[in-house]
Amino acid sequence: MPDRGGGPTGPRIRVGRPSRRVRTLLMTLGVLAVLAMAFVMFAGFWTDWLWYRSVEYSSVFTTTLWTKIGLFLVFGLLMALAVGLNIWLAHRLRPPLSAMSLEQQSLDRYRMSVAPFKKWVLLAITALVGLIAGASASGQWRTWLMYVNGVPFGQKDPQFELDVAFYAFDLPWYRFLLGFGFAAAVLSLIAAALTHYLYGGLRITSPGARATGAATGHLSVLLGIFVSLKAVAYWLDRYGLAVKSSDFKATDNWTGLRYVDANAYLPAKTILFCIAVICAVLFFATLWRRTWQLPVIGFGLMVLSAILIGGLYPAIVQKFQVQPNEQAKEAEFIQKNIDATRDAYDIDDAKVDDYTGTSTTEDSAKLRAGADAAASYRVMDPNVVSPAFQQLQQKRNYYQFPKTLDVDRYKGADGKEQDTVIGLRELNLDGLPKRNWINDHFTYTHGYGAIAARGTTTGTNPVGSPDFTESGLPTTGELDKGYEQRIYYGEKTEQYSIVGGPQKELDYEQDGEKTTSYKGDSGVSLSNAFNRAAYAVSFSEPQILYSGAIGDGSRILYNRTPKERVEAVAPWLTIDGDAYPVVVGKRIQWVVDAYTTTNGYPYASRTTLGDTTADSLTTNQRAVVAQQNQVNYIRNSVKATVDAYDGTVKLYEWDTEDPVLKTWRKAFPGTVEPRADIPQDLMDHLRYPQDLFKVQRELLTRYHVEDPRQFYSGSDAWQVPDDPTNKEPGSVPPYYLSMKMPGQETQTFSLTTTFTPKGRPNLGAFMAVDADAASKDYGTIRLLRVTSTVKGPGQVQSELNGNDDVAEFVRNLKGTDSDIEYGNLLTVPLDGGFLYIEPVYTRGGTQNYPLLRKVAASYGSKIVFENSLGEALNAVFGVEDSDTPTPPTEPDEPGDTTEPPATGDAALKKAIADAQKAYTAGEKALQEQDWEAYGKAQADLEAALKRAAAAQPEAGGSGAGGSGGDAAGAGGADAEKAGADEADAVKADAAASDGSGGEAGDRSS
Repeated sequence: MPDRGGGPTGPRIRVGRPSRRVRTLLMTLGVLAVLAMAFVMFAGFWTDWLWYRSVEYSSVFTTTLWTKIGLFLVFGLLMALAVGLNIWLAHRLRPPLSAMSLEQQSLDRYRMSVAPFKKWVLLAITALVGLIAGASASGQWRTWLMYVNGVPFGQKDPQFELDVAFYAFDLPWYRFLLGFGFAAAVLSLIAAALTHYLYGGLRITSPGARATGAATGHLSVLLGIFVSLKAVAYWLDRYGLAVKSSDFKATDNWTGLRYVDANAYLPAKTILFCIAVICAVLFFATLWRRTWQLPVIGFGLMVLSAILIGGLYPAIVQKFQVQPNEQAKEAEFIQKNIDATRDAYDIDDAKVDDYTGTSTTEDSAKLRAGADAAASYRVMDPNVVSPAFQQLQQKRNYYQFPKTLDVDRYKGADGKEQDTVIGLRELNLDGLPKRNWINDHFTYTHGYGAIAARGTTTGTNPVGSPDFTESGLPTTGELDKGYEQRIYYGEKTEQYSIVGGPQKELDYEQDGEKTTSYKGDSGVSLSNAFNRAAYAVSFSEPQILYSGAIGDGSRILYNRTPKERVEAVAPWLTIDGDAYPVVVGKRIQWVVDAYTTTNGYPYASRTTLGDTTADSLTTNQRAVVAQQNQVNYIRNSVKATVDAYDGTVKLYEWDTEDPVLKTWRKAFPGTVEPRADIPQDLMDHLRYPQDLFKVQRELLTRYHVEDPRQFYSGSDAWQVPDDPTNKEPGSVPPYYLSMKMPGQETQTFSLTTTFTPKGRPNLGAFMAVDADAASKDYGTIRLLRVTSTVKGPGQVQSELNGNDDVAEFVRNLKGTDSDIEYGNLLTVPLDGGFLYIEPVYTRGGTQNYPLLRKVAASYGSKIVFENSLGEALNAVFGVEDSDTPTPPTEPDEPGDTTEPPATGDAALKKAIADAQKAYTAGEKALQEQDWEAYGKAQADLEAALKRAAAAQPEAGGSGAGGSGGDAAGAGGADAEKAGADEADAVKADAAASDGSGGEAGDRSS
């Protein structure tokens, strides 16, 4: 534009103004920068939407998103309007200009500086408080959804007779509204007071009236609103007493009313409510009276009443009425707390029976037979044997197993169900031969196969190793034939992978590399450039945008751990710390137990999930994923599955009566499938979750007592003992075990634990829950309260450590540079007493993984340390080995001096098996330098070989006359040679297997 204001010197010269081309370039760069920042912010939102759509839970994303947006807009606008309206009103009510005092003169420069920008200042302040309030309100989306979708519990609290849903769903929302109202009132009051002061409505140092009538009326109304909200708070506090936590020596984390609450605090809150209402009316009356005299007096009265009625009076009641006879005064309220807590944690049906803890049976054979029927003793400890799985079945360095394996049930070759230790061979990127972007995310993408071993027996290659029922690469064995072995989703699979495109994946290595390309429909397509750009920004990896390894069919897999996926699709659930794999329906499925919780169950004592679910094994291994860490109601309401191949997530309703689950199903319809849709083959593997069990056992240390007087005294309080087999401090973990409790006819897959009396080491109680989801008694809690003095787990472990046989065993280990490792100390009720079984492993020397070497057993006052479970049971009950062949009896007729040798295929197989057993026993004795045992094993081996040689009765056929005798003799020689040859083959196979690793062990077993 030409300069129209030229002076006598001619047109003004604009110095340094950029040219149009430069301005256009700068403007373009600015627009591009804004668009780039907008795309960066949009990329996270877009990738989240794509992920939820890929797992077919887009309704969770949209419901959560729109709820957050709605709360943000509504409460952000309300706060902005409240503050902005009061600023505008204070400005509107400003007094006219008059002779200025020194105070007003100093403020005038601020008024002058603000005057040109008043609208912008008002918009900036209201926008700022609106954004902060909206962001805070959007975080309450769970509270809002529970409020609008709340389902009645059908149970009323004993004090106010309101449905529990009021405390669980409604009261939290009312408290949020109240808090928001207080914030709006305080911010409006501050903003209005500052505006009045800036424009002369309020004076601090000037002579005369301190406030104009308009300012007095405006601020009085705001104070009246504040006091009115305080009155509402006093009224809600009455109901809050039912869910209030307080210190009480009867129990930690006491929740609910006590005597002083019902008889002092409750009437005090009602009185304070009435005083606050009167005080609020006095503040509102200043609109007509234009004086603060009465409101100030009323406010002072309210403060004084709060101190005297709300603080001093309850303290007097507690001191002079409750403390002199606290047990009697609190009995009624303790009973309410006991009933509510037992119901809230689903322990109200726990069956508590007295149990002597000592056996009166003197028949050793009967006890020995009863021990076999009492339990399937798991000598393969899933917390110890993971290194053995790693060493024998890892196969490649880029595979790994979890530190703690899982226990499940599978049918063996005989069709009978057996306890099984199982773990998945997952990917371990730290073991790759070369780390780069292609290897990490394109080539090595998945693990391979489920590895399983019997829990009650050991393998022979080497001796004491896991007895694998599924092994190898690819795996073979007793699990479902032909199941999909590739593991794209697992507990250790935390990196993203890009699959299905032009870049081939390494499937597994056996006789060369086998490659594959992902055929599942999991993950998000990267076929279009926009998605690739979004993920490049979201993952901070620009190569995703331009890499030639990505093309048609490429899909990105992420959020790959089972707990991570379930938490994402059901953000209203609390996730159990241990996801476990099952092989069903030709697929590996991860099962994830999930809980619904609330912190608002009246009278139920609270617990901290993170602390309660911790034990000696949870450190850095597993932890509950909690939406609320402090809870006082919990249900295992959902069983979730995650497909290890395609990541499909399914949520199944489990607790059909849980009102919290019903509420969330209303909020997120269609996300949880009915319980009836659970496939039967999956049902056979579902089990009682460990974290819920640990919460319940912690509560039962006190709440097994139902008499309020005994509860108050704490005379029968228990505690969960420390794990005696672990050097690290921590509670003993619960153990899965097939066993039968007194009164049960058959063994049931159970979850068990022990208790000791508080402050004492002896056994106080034993707890077991039916953990088999297919059982009609699933979830039944049985408690045995020990009525006599019985050794606790720690005492048994101490006695074992001081046992002479153990001391000698440890001394011998020192010469071989090996260490001893104790397995799970199993406790089993048996004939009025308790049988302790503990596997003992060695690790070190020539092998860097644990092998089962000994089994300890304790019953009554006797403790033994033997080579096998059978020998330990025989020794602890004082009976002979039932597997030892019965010696020949005296002949009935003269001339019959010996029994004829056993013949036939069965006898041959038995002899060969005995030879194998004797050989491995000899090798074991040789390693341990136990020469007596070695000599016995060699003698047993020789005897077995002789029986093998004589075990074929029809080797040479039968003939007539003398030729028949010759043929028989020839047949006997042939049989002896055949038996010897086969026995030599057994010895050769055993010798070869001694150093051949896991696959030979599989063949041998």
